[in-house]
Amino acid sequence: MPGTPSADLFAAESHAAIDTLPADCDALFATATSLFARRAWWRIAVSDALPAGARPDFVLIRRGGRPAGLFPMLRQAGLTAFTTPYTCLYTPLIAADADPVAVCRAFGRYCKANASTRLDALPLEWPYRDAAIAGFRAAGLAVRPFDHFGNWHETVNGLGWSGYLANRPGALRETVRRRLRRAERVADARFTLITSAEGLEDGLAWFESVYAKSWKEPEPFPNFNAAHMRAAAADGIIRLGIWSVGEQPVAVQFWMVEHGQATVLKLAHDEAYKAHSPGTVLTALMLRHLMDQDCVDSIDFGRGDDPYKRDWAACRRQRIGLLLINPWAPLGAIQLARHGLGRLRGRLRRLLRPSPPTPPPGAVT
Repeated sequence: MPGTPSADLFAAESHAAIDTLPADCDALFATATSLFARRAWWRIAVSDALPAGARPDFVLIRRGGRPAGLFPMLRQAGLTAFTTPYTCLYTPLIAADADPVAVCRAFGRYCKANASTRLDALPLEWPYRDAAIAGFRAAGLAVRPFDHFGNWHETVNGLGWSGYLANRPGALRETVRRRLRRAERVADARFTLITSAEGLEDGLAWFESVYAKSWKEPEPFPNFNAAHMRAAAADGIIRLGIWSVGEQPVAVQFWMVEHGQATVLKLAHDEAYKAHSPGTVLTALMLRHLMDQDCVDSIDFGRGDDPYKRDWAACRRQRIGLLLINPWAPLGAIQLARHGLGRLRGRLRRLLRPSPPTPPPGAVT
């Protein structure tokens, strides 16, 4: 029917590199609200965090020739979201004037060449989540959501360091005060903060030195952190903190500050200096600077539910994934059946689980 929008106006095209995307995609990148969706992030991910045997697939959705959506993906034994061990958030870019259901339907049709497609690190609160699921289903895909990881954060706008510290759990509040007082009495201890390219190369050497002596596992992509810090320094958003005792750096933290949000990407301390509580000391020094000098609105402790994070940040939000299954592909049908059986087993376990005994009247529960 003339004048009626059609799903056929939406078409997908594949690009093998971030820099081969056409110039008219700039408008899409302008909609990015996360540092994990900027061009600089994807350049580093491609150059320094690409798994062996994988290749990028930047899926651009056009409507009537104009960019309407972008899905950064990887091809490695199938099609998956282009996320890395360093990714705290993944959000496809969708043009403000585009219909998100139609954009995701076009992407879903692109995905039907695979038995399944995995998207992960999505925010549960993603504004386009329900529209995306509707679009994927309209393309004929079965959608199976799953929990991926937790993210701890807190709004600190206007609190300042003293107000923030007053809101911490009592045990942490006293620990921080004692550790900072003790740190101030260490005559040759010092706090160094790098916020630009000046001094960064020394900072990178200190970071790698501490990381090698910490409890951390070796990095799967050893060049990524340095590349990321150099890019962040070039943009003026790096906050690389180092706490040293004498000439020895003993704790390091890599934060980024953008749009009023401070996000910690990496932290480590030298286990040989554990008696000084270097991790606690440096976290306190970094947060004091971020709140009193940078005046950030919020703090974000990145990826995962490490127990220490709930003391430093009061709020948790869920990152989720979506498994998009093609039920008409033989392997997709098998995968769908397995998911169905898994859900059935879960329901049966809950039904067969013994009920807790009823407490006697007046018991304190």
